[in-house]
Amino acid sequence: MVKTDTAAILSEDQRKELRRWVRAKTSPQRLVMRARIVLMAGAGSSLSEIQREVGVSRPTVTLWKSRFQAGGPEALLHDAEGRGRKPSIPDAKFAQILTATVETHPQGATHWSTRAMAKAQGVSHSTIQRLWSGHGLQPHRTETFKLSTDPRFVEKMSDVVGLYLNPPDKALVLCIDEKSQIQALDRSQPSLPMKPGRCETMTHDYKRNGTTTLFAALSLLDGTVIGSCYPRHRHKEFLKFLAILDRDTPRELDLHVILDNYGTHKHPKVKRWLEEHPRFHLHFTPTSCSWMNLIERWFGHLTQKRIRRGTFRNLPDLIYAIHEFIDLTNEDPKQFVWTATTNKILEKLKRCKAISETLH
Repeated sequence: MVKTDTAAILSEDQRKELRRWVRAKTSPQRLVMRARIVLMAGAGSSLSEIQREVGVSRPTVTLWKSRFQAGGPEALLHDAEGRGRKPSIPDAKFAQILTATVETHPQGATHWSTRAMAKAQGVSHSTIQRLWSGHGLQPHRTETFKLSTDPRFVEKMSDVVGLYLNPPDKALVLCIDEKSQIQALDRSQPSLPMKPGRCETMTHDYKRNGTTTLFAALSLLDGTVIGSCYPRHRHKEFLKFLAILDRDTPRELDLHVILDNYGTHKHPKVKRWLEEHPRFHLHFTPTSCSWMNLIERWFGHLTQKRIRRGTFRNLPDLIYAIHEFIDLTNEDPKQFVWTATTNKILEKLKRCKAISETLH
C-alpha cells in the first residue's frame, strides 16, 4: 500500500524537518499543506483521513505523496512546471520577507509598514499586503496582556471559575466592583448631529464638572444590576453598598460575592460587618485579573453606550444618566455566560509564560 511505502521512506530527520515547516509562522501555506499530507501518510493515515483533515482533494494527496517518495522534502518546495504565469517571486523570497516581518523592525520605527517593507525587500507594497494578509500578519496592531504574579493564582482562579460554571443552590452569585473617577464632561461647544455623509462630530476639548464612583453588582443568574454612586470609594462607601445588597436581595439566599483584591474590600470594619452578616461569602479574583470579574463586561457597555460620548453639564446629570442606564438594563437584562474552564485558562497561561521566557 502507498501509505506503507511513505512510512518506510520517511526518516526521523525528514519527519523533524517537515514538523518544523508546519510549526514555522514564516512557512508558505501551500508548503504547510504538503508537509501535513506527508506527515499523516507517514503516520499511516488513509487517503480519506488525510483528505478530511487537511481539506484537500484525493488527487492532491496522491500527488504530493508520490512527489515526496520521488524527491524527498526538497520536492515539496517546488511546483511542477506547467502552463500559466510563472511566479515572479520565489518562495525563498517570501520566506525572507516573512522572517524580516516577525523578527526585525525598521530603523527609527517600532514596526514595519507595507511600503517600508516593500522598499527594504525590493518588491511592491501590494505584494507585501497580500503576503501579510495571507499569513494573518498585522504589524500595525498590538494586544495587551499581563501575567498574574499571585502565588495563589490557581486556587483563586479555580474558586471563581467554579462559581461561574457550577453556582451553588439556594444562593446568588454577584460580581462586584467599583468604577471610579467617572468624569462629568461637558464639551466646550455643542456637538453636531449625524447626517447623511457625515458622522456625529464633537469638540476635542471639554470642561470637567466633577467625578463620581459607581459601586455595582451584576447578578450571574439573570444579568440584573444593583448600583449606587458615591463621591469616593473608601471602605465606608463599600459598607453602604453592602447594606444595599443585603436589603435588596432575598433574605433567604446566601450571597457569593466575586470581587478584586482592593484594600477597601479587606478593611477591618468590612471584615467585622461580614462576620455579622454570615450570608455573605467573598471570593477574590487573582491579582491583576480584573478580566475574570464579569461586572467589567457590563462596565464596558456602560462606558461605550452612555458615558464616552455623553455630555454632562454637572455631576447630577452624570449620576442620573448612570442610574437610567441601570434601570434600562434591568428592564431587559442580558445574562453574561462564562465559558472558559480552568484547564483552558491554565493552558493559555502556560503558552504566555513560555513566550515571555523565550523573549527574556
